Amino acid sequence: MSAIHDFLGKSARENVLNAIELVKNNEKYNSIIHITEKRALERAQKIENGEITGKLKGVPFIVKDNFLAFDGPTTAASKMLENFNSPIQASAVEKLEKEGAICIGKANLDAFAHGGSTENSAFGPTLNAFDKTRVAGGSSGGSAVSVALGIVPFALGSDTGGSIRQPASFNGVYGVKPTYGAISRYGVVAMASSTDTIGFFTTNANDADLLMNILTGKDTNDMTTIESFYNSNIENIGMKKIGIVKEFLEDGVDASVKDVVNKYIEKLESTGHIVEQISIPIVKYALAMYYIIVPAEVSSNLARYDGVRYGFRSKNIKNISDLYGMSRDEGFEIENKRRIMIGSYVLSSGFFDAYYLKAQKARTILINEFNKAFEKYDVLVGAVAPTTAFKLGENISEPVKMYMSDMLVVPASLAGLPSISVPAGLSTEGLPVGIQLIAKQKNDAILIALANQMEGQNV
Repeated sequence: MSAIHDFLGKSARENVLNAIELVKNNEKYNSIIHITEKRALERAQKIENGEITGKLKGVPFIVKDNFLAFDGPTTAASKMLENFNSPIQASAVEKLEKEGAICIGKANLDAFAHGGSTENSAFGPTLNAFDKTRVAGGSSGGSAVSVALGIVPFALGSDTGGSIRQPASFNGVYGVKPTYGAISRYGVVAMASSTDTIGFFTTNANDADLLMNILTGKDTNDMTTIESFYNSNIENIGMKKIGIVKEFLEDGVDASVKDVVNKYIEKLESTGHIVEQISIPIVKYALAMYYIIVPAEVSSNLARYDGVRYGFRSKNIKNISDLYGMSRDEGFEIENKRRIMIGSYVLSSGFFDAYYLKAQKARTILINEFNKAFEKYDVLVGAVAPTTAFKLGENISEPVKMYMSDMLVVPASLAGLPSISVPAGLSTEGLPVGIQLIAKQKNDAILIALANQMEGQNV
């Protein structure tokens, strides 16, 4: 099954107009910040004139608004970049357009991708596709909801510590975080450079396979990218050894989530795969590592927004100190400021060794433990998030509680591993639950092939 295939061979103009109409009909979800209608229709006309061809000819898609893209501002859902029009496009957007895809809008997110609910956006929260009283997840909530609502067959997102996988779980879609460096980050607003990974949302494994073939590969504009390694074997999964990570299904995980994930695991076993429980105790400390390392990188990456070169500048300035201080104070959201402060603290003299250096050493141990696990197992599995989508406003005033929603996804991010969220079923409340599949670096194809096989098992 392929949702992308349903758009191929149809009028590109009709595809665009239908997608835009769906955006407007679903405005209450606040998943889209800006519709790129003018450029989308221009590209559709070129396709119908035969000037543009490709594997995605006439297929509409949505891009998370921290990707630089034409026809409207690239805001990163922040006041700081509210009026920033980019002179370039992200490499990932360029690759999709080269294959004939058409960007029809820019999706909402937590400002600068800082958050796990899309409530930290300067443009208001995105609502969950299944229950409008609940969060979309984050930071790529707008992209996830746009795919879940059927507005587009796929959407781009970024995953620093679960920002694709967690909202995918909350909205019942596929969320793909490839191997670190597999897809170029050039033209994407930086959050934490050592974990930022470009990925996407789809409704099925076949579309994920197609997008991996298109998007992966070396980019001279991004030194972290690696040569294309993706070798599609979606129809030839074979028998795999699967490790159930005990720590990903322990007491912090709700019973309703465990129940859905365990049923999926039983299906894996009945399909013929060897399934065994495995313990990786250090993953319990991954969240603590993450919230030292990532804010440190955030504080560095956000230093460029100073009210001088581009972006928001306060109107109340009287001197150079006001220019920097007031522009940053008024331009950043509360969560942005919180992460800048934490990052500056752990990098400061007297605390660098105690916090940042120690966290990086622990990260190396985490990577080594994952490598040991992959000596025995092809795939590791567990829950994506400890809960289903929580209520709007429930965690926004309790940052530590909000951070806990990332505790199962940050380990793979710190280790640079490919990891995808696959819809596993619905909880007793009727809310989506995702199962997380993790593989060794560059083994992304195994995850997508396994997900594809399980689609055929009526999971």
